[in-house]
Amino acid sequence: MDDGPGQVRERLRFTVLGPVRAWRGATPLAAGSPQQRALLAALLLRGGRTATAPELVDALWGDEPPHAALAALRTYASRLRKALGTDAEALVSESGGYALRSVDGLPLDLDHDTAEQYAAEAEKAKAAGDRTRARELLDAALDLWDGEPLASVPGPYAENQRTRLQEWRLSLTEVRLDLDLEAGCHAEAVSELTALTAAHPLRERLRELLMLALYRSGRQAEALAVYADTRRLLADELGVDPCASLSELHQRILRADTELDAPPAADSGSPEATFVRPRQLPATVADFTGRAAFVTELSDQLATAEGSVMAVSAVAGIGGVGKTTLAVHVAHAAREHFPDGQLYVDLQGAGHSPAEPEAVLGAFLRALGAADSAIPDGLEERAALYRSTLAGRRVLALLDNARDAAQVRPLLPGTAGCAALITSRSRMIDLASAHLVDLDVMSPEEALTLFTRIVGEERVTSERQAAMAVVGACGFLPLAIRIAASRLAARRTWTVSTLASKLADERRRLDELRAGDLAVKATFELGYKQLEPAQARAFRLLGLADGPDISLTAAAAVLNLPPDDTEELLESLVDTSLLESAAPGRYRYHDLVRLYARACAERDEHPPSDRHAALSRLLDFYLVTASRMYALERPGDRLIAHMEPTDYPGLEFQDRASALEWLFSEAGCVLACARQSTSPSTLRRAADLLLLTKDLAESGADALQYEQANTALLTAARELGDEHAQARIHTALAYVRTLSGRLEDADENAKSAMLLGLAAGDAFSSSYAPNDRGIIANAQRRHKDAEAYLLQALAAFRDDGNRQSEASALCNLSRVHLDTGRVDHAIRLAEEGIAIYHDLGARRRLANGMYALALAYTQAGRLPEAAEQLMSALGIFRDSRQRFWEGMTNYRLAEVDLAAGRPTAAANRAEQALTALRGIGGEPWRASALTTLGCALHQIGHSGRARVCWQEALTIFERLGSAESAAVRSLLTPATVA
Repeated sequence: MDDGPGQVRERLRFTVLGPVRAWRGATPLAAGSPQQRALLAALLLRGGRTATAPELVDALWGDEPPHAALAALRTYASRLRKALGTDAEALVSESGGYALRSVDGLPLDLDHDTAEQYAAEAEKAKAAGDRTRARELLDAALDLWDGEPLASVPGPYAENQRTRLQEWRLSLTEVRLDLDLEAGCHAEAVSELTALTAAHPLRERLRELLMLALYRSGRQAEALAVYADTRRLLADELGVDPCASLSELHQRILRADTELDAPPAADSGSPEATFVRPRQLPATVADFTGRAAFVTELSDQLATAEGSVMAVSAVAGIGGVGKTTLAVHVAHAAREHFPDGQLYVDLQGAGHSPAEPEAVLGAFLRALGAADSAIPDGLEERAALYRSTLAGRRVLALLDNARDAAQVRPLLPGTAGCAALITSRSRMIDLASAHLVDLDVMSPEEALTLFTRIVGEERVTSERQAAMAVVGACGFLPLAIRIAASRLAARRTWTVSTLASKLADERRRLDELRAGDLAVKATFELGYKQLEPAQARAFRLLGLADGPDISLTAAAAVLNLPPDDTEELLESLVDTSLLESAAPGRYRYHDLVRLYARACAERDEHPPSDRHAALSRLLDFYLVTASRMYALERPGDRLIAHMEPTDYPGLEFQDRASALEWLFSEAGCVLACARQSTSPSTLRRAADLLLLTKDLAESGADALQYEQANTALLTAARELGDEHAQARIHTALAYVRTLSGRLEDADENAKSAMLLGLAAGDAFSSSYAPNDRGIIANAQRRHKDAEAYLLQALAAFRDDGNRQSEASALCNLSRVHLDTGRVDHAIRLAEEGIAIYHDLGARRRLANGMYALALAYTQAGRLPEAAEQLMSALGIFRDSRQRFWEGMTNYRLAEVDLAAGRPTAAANRAEQALTALRGIGGEPWRASALTTLGCALHQIGHSGRARVCWQEALTIFERLGSAESAAVRSLLTPATVA
């Protein structure tokens, strides 16, 4: 029945996978005393079946029930009915016992039943090959646990059920971890498996999964050490050898079995679902025409990927011949052969700055579901992870516009079932096992068909001879035909003969060109000359900007027009096929068209200063927008006050999240603009832009490109003799190289920044450089130098009124005091810095202050306070996408856990630190995290693996000449591990 007029009865909800609790809808109900909760749990776990009174007495008290057990049982049942209130009829009395049943057709909502349902569905999904869905369902089931099941519930029945539920949870966790490894998430799994093997040391399946996760993370020695630890433990505790599967895995790791490098292939007829199925192919053109023989040849070749080999096809041809259009069309048609996804990248091989394979691999790995923290640094490491991630899956990679075979090789999937389709202007004869296709111009019939489809059959039929003249003048090149036809389609008053005569004129005017270029440029020239003046100006100026594409707002800056007017112009250029719409609000050129647009700008943009003005406005737009992002991230920082003046406005942001989203989504365009801005009038602004976007260095994803942009600008600044720009670029380089642990290089940059900043009268560089040198000197244990530099920086920041940087210097000075034994002073200095950050509302920088204070608290033995500060900082760093600081904070949390006697938690945190620092954190930080991990592992009985970690840390420290070598070496002495 309903609760009342117009009210619907709310469902009863119960939990047993944690404390035993009850709700009606969202309203909690009193579950009563421990014995009453024991009765409730016993009834809930019977699934609606009746429990007799003797069964319930045995469940609550076992072999020693109280004298009045039956009376007590009835009392608990009565109280339970009272607690259920209007739903009291859910507790049914029958056959001298009790049962919990649905009320008015509303079944009881029990977390245990929900978990069973999720687990059953996960098993079905796994059996069907949908491992992604299976993992999601298992996660949902495991999320229902809330600590110890049946927590604090007495009685033998509860104890037996608690054991069963804990075992069930562990089994579900093992299955989910197995799926994690199949999805390529081995680095993330190591930390969880380390903790689980510590909690369940005799559970061999967990040890097996840990060995596999370590091996796939490139940590073979640790994987072997896990086996040695396990064999010793089993012999000591049980007097047995490891199980057959664990021993077999050990042997396979010893011989580096290649089948261990990746997830197993799916069963035939049941394709495995990838962790993420990328769908990156560009849209195919609706009027694709001809090329039937090539389509068949390439499609047949791609289909061979379903066999025992990887299919690689390389399409070569001149610019504009239709390589990309053909490849995209074939790739779309072949999608059914590659159900696990299709990857796409424009390698920009025809331009001045072809894409770096390392950066492309990073983008591919993210598209395949890898977390940033799981993506290693270095081309070889990324290529290996890429191949491992793709193994056992069927993925097509379309590598468009490649420069040469060297650029392509690291991007090849390398496994049966996958394929690569490559386009390039170069014939890749040195690409082993590639099926080479040479694409020529269209046949006259194909060319006429394409032209007709765009223009319309009615207009072409009556002037077939003129139409043939047009496609002949276009050199039968698809790009040229498409642009010429688009122009005619937009000019209803023109006849085909009109277009033919105009093209003939252009060809005569450009007769000095080579045949291929002649056709393309003549077509471009015709299309360009028919543009309205505003369109032509937009076409010319936008072609000047480097970068993979350009946003609408950035384009508006280039053109000095409102966004609405800009959008109208750009969409009209898209209609002419002279510009492409990469995505809503984003635009790009075909590389040939970009070159032509730049040539037009050189020829037709008068005065020439207008070209420089357009790029200057773009730089201003990025600079002002970045400064607003920086102000939200670092309120009170005086860098913005020391920026070069700008004339063009930028975007406004409502909050930090939208500002950071802009930065990371525009990273490629921003860095390209900075690299391009090397003239005397733009160089200093470009240097400021890189300083304002230094968060890119901390994120990991763009750290390499960020450093390369700075290096390119530094070369230009030296050539121009601009000491002011050099000082600022050195400041940025000191920062990024400190993060990556290249301390000697960083110190040279900081030293140069200080000297050049003083020579140029730049207050910013001359104050920031001592702060950087102090950080570096302290890391190198040159504490006296560090303190002198930081005091110098502190005075300079105060003179400049730079309160945020003052707080930074105070926190850095706290580290020096801490490392020289002045713990109380260190705490006070960090607290002073935090107070300033609080006053400024500088949340992002506040996290760094919390980090410094936590270090001081740790050394003072105030471990709970240290952990609280670090956990607060960790949340901020994650929100701000600061992977470096996320990794360092996890490392410090591991130190706190170790000092507090929580080695299992310490090992977990140290593993998370190593995962986050991959690809961004430098060698010193990695060695420190390995040292702490080794100490934690040693304390939980994983002594063999601990020694491997210490040995690796020692190797790093000795290579760097670090003083920490002695401490790590002492850990490896026999007395330490006795």
